[in-house]
Formats: sequence, C-alpha cells, structure tokens
Amino acid sequence: MQLTIPLDKMTTADKLRALEDIWSNLQRTPDEVPSPAWHADVLQARENRVREGASQFGDWADAKHRIREQTR
Repeated sequence: MQLTIPLDKMTTADKLRALEDIWSNLQRTPDEVPSPAWHADVLQARENRVREGASQFGDWADAKHRIREQTR
C-alpha cells in the first residue's frame, strides 16, 4: 500500500502527532518491528555512559514537551 501524506501542508505539531500515532500503533506488535543489529551496540554504549555518570535518562513526556516548545 502506498500512502501519500501532505507533509508540505502539515504543521510541525501535526507531523509530531502523526509520528506519535504511528509509534503507538507499532508498539501494539513489537515482535513485528525489526531492530537493526547496531541498535544493541548503541544501547550498550548509552547504558555505559549512564553508569559512568556521563549521561542520564530523562522523562519522555518532558522531552516531548521541550520539543513541542522549540517548534512554536
């Protein structure tokens, strides 16, 4: 199926909502979403940085709020 989305006519907020809707749908069947092998390496490196105190985890809701504020 080919889907045409009017990206040029959508606001940034509309695009982010569309991404969230798609991601929510994909999360319903996580076993069907392939993960590239390099993802494991990236996750391990990030875990190491958190363990070493070089990075920290943030709340996803807060991150989305900050992103939305930047696009206004």
